[in-house]
Amino acid sequence: IYRIVINQIVQSPGIYYRKALDHNGISVYIGSIISDWGGRLDLEIDRKERIWARVSRKQKISILVLLSAMGLNLREILENVSYPEIFLSFLNDKEKKKIGSKENAILEFYQEFACVGGDPVPVFSESLYNELQNKFFQQRCELGRIGRRNMNQRLNLDIPHTNTFLLPRDILAAADHLIGMKFGMGKLDDMNDLKNKRIRSVGDLLQDQFGLALIRLENVVRGTISGAIKHKLIPTPQNLVLPTPLTTTYESFFGLHPLSQVLDQTNPLTQIVQGRKLSCLGPGGLTGRTASFRIRDIHPSHYGRICPVDTSEGMNVGLIAAFAIHARVDQWGSIETPFYGIHDIERLQIQKGQLLYLSPSRDEYVGVTFESLLTVNTSSPEEQNLPARYRQEFLNLAWERVHIRNIFPCQFFSLGTALIPFIEHNDGNRALMSSTMQRQAVPLLRSERCIVGTGLERQVALDSGVLAIAEYEGKIISTDTDKILFSGNEDTLSIPLIKYQRSNKNTCMHQKLQVRRGQCIKKGQILADGAATVGGELALGKNVLVAYMPWEGYNFEDAVLISERLVYEDIYTSFDIRKYEIQTHMTSQGPERITNEIPHLEVYLLRNLDKNGIVMLGSWVETGDILVGKLTPQMVKESSYAPEDRLLRTILGIQVSTSKETCLKLPIGRRGRVIDVRWIQKKGGSSSNSETIRVYILQKREIKVGDKVAGRHGNKGIVSKILPRQDMPYLQDGNPVDMVFNPLGVPSRMNVGQIFECSLGLAGGLLDRHYRIAPFDERSEPEASRKLVFSELYEASRQTANPWVFEPEFPGKSRIFDGRTGDPFEQPVIIGKPYILKLIHQVDDKIHGRSSGHYALVTQQPLRGRAKRGGQRVGEMEVWALEGFGVAHILQEMLTYKSDHIRARRKVLGTTLIGGTILNPGDAPESFRLLVRELRSLALELNHFLVSEKNFQINKKEAS
Repeated sequence: IYRIVINQIVQSPGIYYRKALDHNGISVYIGSIISDWGGRLDLEIDRKERIWARVSRKQKISILVLLSAMGLNLREILENVSYPEIFLSFLNDKEKKKIGSKENAILEFYQEFACVGGDPVPVFSESLYNELQNKFFQQRCELGRIGRRNMNQRLNLDIPHTNTFLLPRDILAAADHLIGMKFGMGKLDDMNDLKNKRIRSVGDLLQDQFGLALIRLENVVRGTISGAIKHKLIPTPQNLVLPTPLTTTYESFFGLHPLSQVLDQTNPLTQIVQGRKLSCLGPGGLTGRTASFRIRDIHPSHYGRICPVDTSEGMNVGLIAAFAIHARVDQWGSIETPFYGIHDIERLQIQKGQLLYLSPSRDEYVGVTFESLLTVNTSSPEEQNLPARYRQEFLNLAWERVHIRNIFPCQFFSLGTALIPFIEHNDGNRALMSSTMQRQAVPLLRSERCIVGTGLERQVALDSGVLAIAEYEGKIISTDTDKILFSGNEDTLSIPLIKYQRSNKNTCMHQKLQVRRGQCIKKGQILADGAATVGGELALGKNVLVAYMPWEGYNFEDAVLISERLVYEDIYTSFDIRKYEIQTHMTSQGPERITNEIPHLEVYLLRNLDKNGIVMLGSWVETGDILVGKLTPQMVKESSYAPEDRLLRTILGIQVSTSKETCLKLPIGRRGRVIDVRWIQKKGGSSSNSETIRVYILQKREIKVGDKVAGRHGNKGIVSKILPRQDMPYLQDGNPVDMVFNPLGVPSRMNVGQIFECSLGLAGGLLDRHYRIAPFDERSEPEASRKLVFSELYEASRQTANPWVFEPEFPGKSRIFDGRTGDPFEQPVIIGKPYILKLIHQVDDKIHGRSSGHYALVTQQPLRGRAKRGGQRVGEMEVWALEGFGVAHILQEMLTYKSDHIRARRKVLGTTLIGGTILNPGDAPESFRLLVRELRSLALELNHFLVSEKNFQINKKEAS
């Protein structure tokens, strides 16, 4: 199983100044020193101009005590600060006593921060001083290489970068800046600015784990040495240094760390996008429940570095982000993005015409304009003001104040977002959904390039790693289904091909040859296409003929009506590969056996097993078929034998089987072809070793009712009906449409880009052209998208001699006909060829039925969920609906027999087996009993009784 480590974005180590309110609602200024591992030391100046050092919310100590504990005396402190009178102002007799000597200051500091409640008051010693240095000043206040650089820049210090611990000079300079903030000098820091953040990539995380492993190794070595001394032994180096702490640490990191995830291999786009994720979660980061809106919001410094669109939906929105297309990480952990120099700036080393990467701290005081503005303006740019970004604000600046510009129209988008054509015409929420759903597209049996794209499809396919690419120039010697023999660089190479392999998401990974024997190839040429790629371009879906119109209510609320052509011609057919495995173990009664002789099972279920008891390769298997036959020995008492078994043993001496069948069976709802069987045995060959048998089954899945389809503009829907092609609406040339979408899903969602793509796709399909349009194409001229679409439709209408393709009265629309009656519809309809994807949310994985199953112990109601074979909940609103129809018997059945009435459901089972009338339940269901018990736990007794029909008649007679 492939795994991937997600990049983490955390607060960069250093010092940050902010303004906050204390518990009395009074403003205080705070300087937070953040260490390399995330620890915090706050310097706080209150309204009385006293400076405190705070480690937690409750513990604080005077800064003079802190500095004295670090080795400074009062004279050195006052000589090295800019505001000595501030320090002297709160120096009373009590403070003088604390800092009168270094020993008193260390004891005071130790009592405040290191002592646990109830510990005796410590006595100063050199070991106490060393312990304080190790625990606090070195571990808690370690700045690291990046923190030392940030601290020097913020406080104007010149401390060498090799000194990575907090020094008294840092505290003195931080206090000076804090006092300046109190008097209005200086600028507060924006904690959400990217210049105050850093990226922790996989190398940083592995480095932390290596340090943790060394600490564990040190403890193991110390324990081994102390044990050897205790037993008067001489340990060898092999016994001292063992690799176990290293291996266990890294195994737990890759297996259990929140940032280590299973690689999502749904399609090539998913693989490359997952590696470009940024997470604020994880150890040392934030949590989804405590993160504020300001942290989740888009910041101006994200421009060109973090995509403002591509994020997760739900409680982690804004906390999971994605790198922009051209963003990269520098040696200090900052995100850089490329710009193009317009004017020379000596202080920032920017030259005119130069392509350079800038970090957030370097481009803050530089005017940044957009490449599209310089293209769309026909007049000279020197004569006008340009919209630009300056000091994290978007302003109109004069030409001479604009220094750099971006290099690409969608430079600030992520990879998934940049694949959306006409994204400038879509709402941001729908663009977010589209970038998410493209990662859920299933590779199809026959992939097809999109007619309308953005031009990045080829680069995504190349970078995803699913293509087989020639590393050298050479010649193809021979080709096979599983390998290519290639002669190049004075050597013969064998390039293996992936054939029908299962991905982590159960999709099919398969490579198709693109070269032939004897062909001369160049370096970088594509030898084989991967899943969801055609000709080296990303191909996630299909170009299908679509009409936007209502059709008998079958496309109500985002439902989709499709033609049976999509099923019969395998337009949206995909492969699903599942892995089923079983293990054999050594039990107390003996080893488990793999065999094809399974007693008490029908021969039909065992028809696909070979002589070893394993399903044969290429077999077609259905639900309930045996994939691996296995018998588990068990202890059987004499009394548990059936009478006929005891008779056979007594008279004929026949030994009856004492094994229980624990075969691997195909689960409910599954069927397919066995494409691979793997029998894995551990080294040694001992019979006591466990064996693992894995069976891979491929299922061909056509599109069906309940499957989810989507476009590239957030327009998603569920297939509601598959209509015969003769009943589908058809065009004026007789071609029936393939899909019918609801037109009401466009204006309210504000994703008009799908209409542009739809119409341009129709023109491209008729003209046999493919369009690659970069986002924000209106930088060339206003209304460029609309003009392009209409001009291509007109060209298609002229070349194909079909006037209905472009009708000036309603451009982009056409009159189409009802396939059932042949009559034209009342209104012209938008028709086109958009790129539609089939998503991994398939009905075969979601449909579920329950006949009987498990019940919850407390409520005695059926469990919830497909995995637990649970039931469908009839809640309060469902009960109202049934009451509205007056179906009393169905309602009683749902609330008693099928739910939590234990006695009644047992009677139903018996009555069903022997026949007869199902009686009404005579007592309260279990949920009512549970309510009574909960009220009793609150000391409330609820007396209840049932009024039967018989008692009710008696009471009625007495009353009369």
